Amino acid sequence: MSNVMVPEVVLNSGMRMPLIGMGGATSNLPPPDVLTSIFLDAIEVGYRHFDTAACYGSEEALGRAVAKALDRGLVKNRSNIFITTKLWCTDAHPGLVLPALKKSLQKLGLEYVDLYLIHWPVRLKEGTEGFDFKGKMLPFDMKGTWEAMEECAKIGLAKSIGVSNFSTKKLSQLLTHATIPPAVNQVEMNVGWQQEKLRAYCREKGIHVSAWSPLSANGASWGTSVVVESPVLKEIAIAKGKTVAQVALRWIHEQGVSVIVKSFNKERMKENLLILDWGLSHEDLDKIKLQIPQKRGSPGHMFVFEDGPYKSLDELWDGDY
Repeated sequence: MSNVMVPEVVLNSGMRMPLIGMGGATSNLPPPDVLTSIFLDAIEVGYRHFDTAACYGSEEALGRAVAKALDRGLVKNRSNIFITTKLWCTDAHPGLVLPALKKSLQKLGLEYVDLYLIHWPVRLKEGTEGFDFKGKMLPFDMKGTWEAMEECAKIGLAKSIGVSNFSTKKLSQLLTHATIPPAVNQVEMNVGWQQEKLRAYCREKGIHVSAWSPLSANGASWGTSVVVESPVLKEIAIAKGKTVAQVALRWIHEQGVSVIVKSFNKERMKENLLILDWGLSHEDLDKIKLQIPQKRGSPGHMFVFEDGPYKSLDELWDGDY
């Protein structure tokens, strides 16, 4: 058992969320039993916040890991684990939100999730499979979809609700008619895509920012090596006796942002938690802010079509930089 105590943030919903979470998305998902044992490893080394989504295919394995952890006494009760899942774009329609959450809960084997997010400000035709969305995009009914999310919170199936990949403009549109404001906006954020404008807006509105792709992992179709290959981070890491990944994660932590890390390797899982008892100097922070080139690793081209709701990347992101 790990003795790493991950600090928590109190969300605008009043709920507490651990500031380091373990992500459940990967391009080549291991078999379910292997994935369950990976999640159990993570619980053993000290993770208490897990981030999955309807489209990841990892909800069932995570649910089984939580059940086993409770069985084995690795955690005392359900309230000691924070579970996030997300509404996929095919269900981002007012009438489909609640059934989609119920389906996720069934897979997870849970009575509620701690956080339910709209995965993207995008709606796809029902039954769309895979990631070729040409001709399958529909206008996103933000108001109606958010009302359905609020219903999930009101009946207790989601303790907190939020969004993912929303720009400042889309957040401001949402806030004009929300009766429950989003607790979290989970976005791509790392030293190579620092999201200053969005973070400032979220701070002002009391919305917590959570970072996915904190190392801008270099996947087949997205991400860059700007973080792991950064000479600036390498220099700081050597001086501090830390890994480049630890410096990159520590920087996010110092911005008051929660971080969703994703390593299925137990030793690396432990390393990713060792970012709490040291800090970066003003000089380090200045270098990271000024010397690392900025570029979005996952621009979202898959949602942009001439005949769709988003005709350009700028319409998707509304000029956020």
